Amino acid sequence: MSEIESDSIDLVVTSPPYPMIEMWDETFYALNSDIEEMMRRDDATGAHDMMHGELGSAWAEVERVLKDGAFACVNMGDATRTVGGRFQMFPNHARVTERFRKLGFFSLPSIIWRKPTNAPNKFLGSGMLPPGAYVTLEHEHILIFRKGEKRQFLSNEQKAVRSESAYFWEERNLWFSDVWTDLRGVSQNLNRANVRERSGAFPFELPYRLINMYSAKHDVVLDPFLGTGTTTLAAMASVRNSIGYEMDGTLLEVIRQRLNGFESMANEFIGRRIEAHKEFVADRDCKFVNRPHGFRCTSVQETDIRFNRLDSIDAANSTDVKAAYSELP
Repeated sequence: MSEIESDSIDLVVTSPPYPMIEMWDETFYALNSDIEEMMRRDDATGAHDMMHGELGSAWAEVERVLKDGAFACVNMGDATRTVGGRFQMFPNHARVTERFRKLGFFSLPSIIWRKPTNAPNKFLGSGMLPPGAYVTLEHEHILIFRKGEKRQFLSNEQKAVRSESAYFWEERNLWFSDVWTDLRGVSQNLNRANVRERSGAFPFELPYRLINMYSAKHDVVLDPFLGTGTTTLAAMASVRNSIGYEMDGTLLEVIRQRLNGFESMANEFIGRRIEAHKEFVADRDCKFVNRPHGFRCTSVQETDIRFNRLDSIDAANSTDVKAAYSELP
């Protein structure tokens, strides 16, 4: 990320490879061959430490490029694994939190993303016989960090953009809960030639929420572990700029395919937000009216929310994508 100027990024939203999750072993081995050797020796603790050491280089860059007052949101899952015949959990979220705090970030209340599951079996180990069964991990962590003091919006222009970027009262109540249970995971199978088998991607609405919660329109959002480009798509749908880095060059074509026709998906998603809000206020005595769009709203802070239509995406240059917008009536 050396190309990015220091103190130039408004928000980081990312989901890195999870240490000690088997699908990411080869990624970490490529970064540091000593990790593979430790796993051969069944030194799970040493391998786990070194994996987080490799991630630490990215977190140091995140600290460098973020503006003062900006947020970093990290989706991180813990790992369970049997190494050397011993089953154990590797608390990745705690290691990432420790690293960010050492870098000087403020650790803020985080979110538990509990994934809905239809799995019939909720146990590992000895089944119904105590004391050898293990709790099933069905959640991931969304860690929230802030660099420095609270962001200030001083000029009239800055305040106007902040007001345009507001979210609905009912969205605030849902999004700022510390447990998210309404977001389903997405298929991890890429099913493409010359591409790794699984993506590790999070659902579109996860970065979309975080981008709208912790940035304003036209801000720059960074994802240092871009994967299949979900953060970039969410930023585009939110009228934000974005920068992404991905080591696996085979995923570039996957990202290009996802951009194809994304305008329709983004506009439908925005439309569903507006319709859901209209349904929410339909039977309520709302005292306020949104000025740009004319729907009723619960609070004065919602009166300047302005939604934009994503008109076109120019991806002729595969590494420099441009989007054009217009105002929704």
